Amino acid sequence: MPIVQQGSINTTALVVPDLYVQIVPPQNLVLNGVPTNVVGVVGSAAWGPVGQPVIVASMADYARNFGPLLARKYDMGTQVATAVQQGAADFRCVRATDGTDTAAAFQLPNTSFLFTALYTGSLGNRITVAMGTGSKAGTWRLAVTLPGFQPEVFDNIGGTGAAFWQALAAAVNNGLGPQRGPSQIVVASAGTTAVAPVGFAWGFETGAPGSDGASGVTAASLVGVDTAPRQGMYALRGQRCSIAVLADADDATQYTPQAAFGLSEGIYMILVGPVGDTIGNAVSVKQSVGLDAYSAKLMFGDWIWWNDQVNQQLRLVSPQGFVAGRLANLSPEQSSLNKPLYGVIGSQKSGNPGTGQITTYSAAELGVLLQAGIDVIANPQPAGSFWGVRGGHNASSNAATSGDNYTRLTNYIAATLAAGMGQYVGQVINAGLFRRIRATQLSFLQNMLAQGLLGSTDGALPFSVICDATNNPPSRTGLGYVQSDAQVQYQAINEKFIVNMEGGQTVQVQRQTLPGMPGSLAA
Repeated sequence: MPIVQQGSINTTALVVPDLYVQIVPPQNLVLNGVPTNVVGVVGSAAWGPVGQPVIVASMADYARNFGPLLARKYDMGTQVATAVQQGAADFRCVRATDGTDTAAAFQLPNTSFLFTALYTGSLGNRITVAMGTGSKAGTWRLAVTLPGFQPEVFDNIGGTGAAFWQALAAAVNNGLGPQRGPSQIVVASAGTTAVAPVGFAWGFETGAPGSDGASGVTAASLVGVDTAPRQGMYALRGQRCSIAVLADADDATQYTPQAAFGLSEGIYMILVGPVGDTIGNAVSVKQSVGLDAYSAKLMFGDWIWWNDQVNQQLRLVSPQGFVAGRLANLSPEQSSLNKPLYGVIGSQKSGNPGTGQITTYSAAELGVLLQAGIDVIANPQPAGSFWGVRGGHNASSNAATSGDNYTRLTNYIAATLAAGMGQYVGQVINAGLFRRIRATQLSFLQNMLAQGLLGSTDGALPFSVICDATNNPPSRTGLGYVQSDAQVQYQAINEKFIVNMEGGQTVQVQRQTLPGMPGSLAA
């Protein structure tokens, strides 16, 4: 009585009389949508791996992986902090440098024993190492500390002469077992040291200093290279980010590479103009570099005044983090238009807080920016006096594809299908396969409809899927092709709300009496 998986035996060629039980997997694959709240951020930092995406959920996570945010251009932490204030809580952070970054190091006096910071960056200059007697008799204990990190203790290191120093280096680099893994702060090299161990306490500030490699960082550094090992923006490949920011990358020559990357990866790239830009220059530059793609959102160079509580100063920062964080905290069918932004104190246009200057964008100014495919953070909004994104548009000149909702919903549906439909590859082409493919897509779209991501103004079904013999003739299927054609109607965004009101003493009001109700009610 064999039990087998369906398809593992030829059921038309059985010889032995027996009961054969086949396990039949579910015929209709169920698709679960991919996350739309993952924000990729590329920028400089004072610590952490270079060119490697790191998962970050909060500013505490960021500090543990990359050190504190810094008051300088291209700082990754600043963009993460402003995005966190909007509710974003899922980041893929990539540190970029100019190639001159170095790791702090300290060599114990009168030995060749060398401690080196695990990562490059100036934060490593604050590392301290101290050694004293261990918990067990005849052993030593090493403590490694770095502000903002959990102290690391390597206890009960025994041995004499060179054997002790080799054991100490091994403990630091490999750990002491499940309870005490390798150091996440330093690496150690014993060299040829053979002197008797003595207690010590040293700070790395007295050794070779580490550097961030940030002084020469440019927008091109943040874009990086797409060859192994990938650096900068290209390190976000395959990370399933739905939104991405290159911190303060205001160089227009790097706009189109970002837009192209966004198209290839299904990522909404948030771009920015230079600080203090003018409307005329912004429009001219966008046209001259040929930026016209729904995969990018270009924010006008009206930078934002923000209270940096870490560095205790009021800073002028890029609007990218605010916008990326707000979009990440919205369902993909939504627009950033008319949604409150948090943490904004002012902008260059409105003036430095405390100056008493109150300047807003005129309808003519907004018209020029939005018509050119450039968005801006402004106050007031249609709903009231608060800071928010004023257009909800991407950089496309096509009115049919220029909304935030088009970019995000298109990327969401495409990424979901790419993540789940591949299981049908390799299956036998027949009417059953067509039915399963169609049912899978229809169930996913029906779920979107039920949750309000799709809809229509007249209640009609806003999608259709065709996968049958009509679009899969034998001339195609005989070559191994299967085609599924889907049409999905998105919900539009109410951008121009017109309320007509006729008033006056000569107005004749048309009234409607509702059945079963006394009197009459105005229609």
